[in-house]
Amino acid sequence: MFDYRLKVFHTVATRLSFTKASEELHISQPAVTKHIKEIENQIGAKLFDRKGTSIQLTQSGKILFEHAEKIRNIYRDMEFEISQINQQHKGKLIIGASTTVAQYILPEILAKFNSYYKDIKIELLTGNTETISTLLKEEKIDLGIIEGESQSSYFEYKTFKPDEIVLAAKSDHPLAHKTLSLKDLYQLDMIFREQGSGTLEFIQNRLKEKEINIGDLNTVMQLGSSESIKNYLLHSECMAFLSISTILNELKNNVLTVIDIKNFSIERDFHFILLKGEQSELIKLFLRFAE
Repeated sequence: MFDYRLKVFHTVATRLSFTKASEELHISQPAVTKHIKEIENQIGAKLFDRKGTSIQLTQSGKILFEHAEKIRNIYRDMEFEISQINQQHKGKLIIGASTTVAQYILPEILAKFNSYYKDIKIELLTGNTETISTLLKEEKIDLGIIEGESQSSYFEYKTFKPDEIVLAAKSDHPLAHKTLSLKDLYQLDMIFREQGSGTLEFIQNRLKEKEINIGDLNTVMQLGSSESIKNYLLHSECMAFLSISTILNELKNNVLTVIDIKNFSIERDFHFILLKGEQSELIKLFLRFAE
């Protein structure tokens, strides 16, 4: 029910890309542009500024995005509350989620889901992307949410949520507030996630595109979770690539900082991962809610 033009705007604003929005909405890029222009004409304000190959929200765009989020949530809540009147949802759903998603993104969604559907029991299993893929293949979970880039013909993938991986260090690091070049990475002490981690896979692939071999960097240690890496950074001069989702509180409390790398960023999507074929009603219900 979410007004379609607002949905188009919300998607562009979330992705900060007309191209990605058109792919996600399955409409042409000119159609996306047309919807945005119509909203701009209606409210009499420009919503996006273009800077080189990227776009960013104007002040008017930021205000509209804030209200579009509220409207979207109101519609969602209304639809789910109405659906509860005539439907009884019962059963058990076993979800597997990679570490970052399980620790930092899913808890809020699961709490809200439980407030609507108290008769649906949810079990959450956590592991890296490789582990979750294996659990789904062996049908030990009903669906997975992963952060890895590799895709298998065994599964169907649906976009869940955009994310960014940033270079982080303690806030009083000697290089805090400085802009580095990619070549500077060779001079740094680095902490990385363990093999099989979706985050590590993304970092390796993006650096490889820039002709940086992660094996040539000075890896001090590999740790099995973002929490371990964050705590390690607080007590060392090391740096690490981490999902922005994992360090929001640390940034807010000024204990960690993001180190800018000139002309380099790592953007990705978290994905739902499903066995191919018709999905159960419980899985469909959870996908609709989470999306």
